Amino acid sequence: MELGQPSRTAMSAARYRAAHQILEGGRIFTDPLAVRILGVDEQELPADAPRRGMRVFIAARHRFAEDALAAAVARGVREMVVLGAGLDTFAYRNPHPGLRVTEVDHPDTQAWKRDRLAASGIALPPSVRYLGVDFEKETLDLALDGPVFFLWLGVVPYLTREGFDATLAVTAAHEGNEVVFDYAQPPGKMPAERREWLEARAARVARLGEPWLTYFEPPEIASLLLSSGFDEIEDLGPAELASRFFGRDDVPPGTAGGHVLRARRSSR
Repeated sequence: MELGQPSRTAMSAARYRAAHQILEGGRIFTDPLAVRILGVDEQELPADAPRRGMRVFIAARHRFAEDALAAAVARGVREMVVLGAGLDTFAYRNPHPGLRVTEVDHPDTQAWKRDRLAASGIALPPSVRYLGVDFEKETLDLALDGPVFFLWLGVVPYLTREGFDATLAVTAAHEGNEVVFDYAQPPGKMPAERREWLEARAARVARLGEPWLTYFEPPEIASLLLSSGFDEIEDLGPAELASRFFGRDDVPPGTAGGHVLRARRSSR
């Protein structure tokens, strides 16, 4: 990120979420505030149509995460932390009475978001609070009661490995904690066409000052999570995402690409 400026990739992700509401009618993930918080004309959003793959991946990762959150709330979780919140709108359409939400992000991005909320007339509920943190320079310090559900989407690839490890340690600190995040596999092991697309996207975000820095292979991240104290892991790669959210069984198992992962440190 550029000092004093909000995250450009946070804006990009918000546009994809909003475009999904228009182009697919929110079929995978419904967010009635996605378009409103952007403050753009709906007619602009179909310009994202050529990038359908990224758009539906972002929709699927949010659907997966919020389904997991609903299950956590049913188990009694009452604290949620959104890491790298960007323009995420969950806290302002929270359907779970008694669930408190802490949004964590860079102070510059948070200031931009507060301006967008005010401009779009989205009310700030008493159940939300804000914590400004630079993940690469500051330690995440949370004083919360009971188990916590962490929403950590669209962040991991932009962190250094040190920044990732430090934040993961916070998510794994207590029994009952759960985290959902997405990660990318290294481009080198992907088919040529997919690798070229990923490398082109990585180059675009690098030009915005937000390069991709960290990749994982599934066995590597599973080992890391287990050693951190998580004992319940659900990892959806391209084949699993295609089957669960799109009714497609034609993507070969083990296809490399973006993953969405849920890990829980059980209380047993």
